Amino acid sequence: MDVKTQSFGSMPPAAQAARKDEGRSGFVWFIIKLLLVVLIFRVFVFSPFSIPSESMLPRLMNGDYLLASKWPYGFSRHSFPVELPLPEGRILPGSPQRGDIVIFKHPVDGRDYIKRVIGLPGDSVGMVGGQLVLNGRLVPKQRIDDALVPQSVNTGCVWGGTLVRTGSGSEACRYTRFRETLPGGTSYDVLDFGLTQGDGYAPRTVPEGMMFVMGDNRDNSRDSRWPAAAGDAVGLVPQDLLVGRAAFIVWSTDGSAEWVKPWTWFSAARWDRIGDAL
Repeated sequence: MDVKTQSFGSMPPAAQAARKDEGRSGFVWFIIKLLLVVLIFRVFVFSPFSIPSESMLPRLMNGDYLLASKWPYGFSRHSFPVELPLPEGRILPGSPQRGDIVIFKHPVDGRDYIKRVIGLPGDSVGMVGGQLVLNGRLVPKQRIDDALVPQSVNTGCVWGGTLVRTGSGSEACRYTRFRETLPGGTSYDVLDFGLTQGDGYAPRTVPEGMMFVMGDNRDNSRDSRWPAAAGDAVGLVPQDLLVGRAAFIVWSTDGSAEWVKPWTWFSAARWDRIGDAL
């Protein structure tokens, strides 16, 4: 039996218009659904963040791009990529752990900041001669090999570092490095360059609902040791301002890439850092 087919061009004009409208509306709905999936993923699962400074050296470098997991601390209006007029507080709230690298909103200017959690509600936090004191006990701090941070367009040799030439002929910044170990066993590396203003801090008890955070680059971090001020220190941070917990590095660039030169996108990548868990 012969089967006759009708091409789109042979349809009546009204049918052609209906088919085109159907195609356009289908595409619009596809875009809407795609945007909803992306929004849900960003609000409830992972969200991207970039590192703009050296305050978390040596673990995080300027030019690192990371994903932060959104579910560990609950969800709030700060979970959205834009500010919405939603109530304060968190849904399904979770508490950070000492040693977590957290992203939060600055208590004054509302910008995204990243630091390490040192003290939780009820903890007493202080500094004596550059050594952390937690609940009346000195936190172990062991001198280890110096950190060598390669120099690049977006990573200079900031205060406390010494510019040196490596065996390969490239330049790097040498920083004095220590290994700090919190109660419970969480260890991480910190940079310390001798006695500075922030190395003496009278013990302070962290209030309920707050957290005491510090940068790993101890002498180049304006953290909870100073009162919160716009564009500056963060002070004690309300846990309701938590956005997420740093999970892993998805991309890292030395800043030398140029949009008009696609091959530089690859030559600028710090391949050895991509995929590092935090």
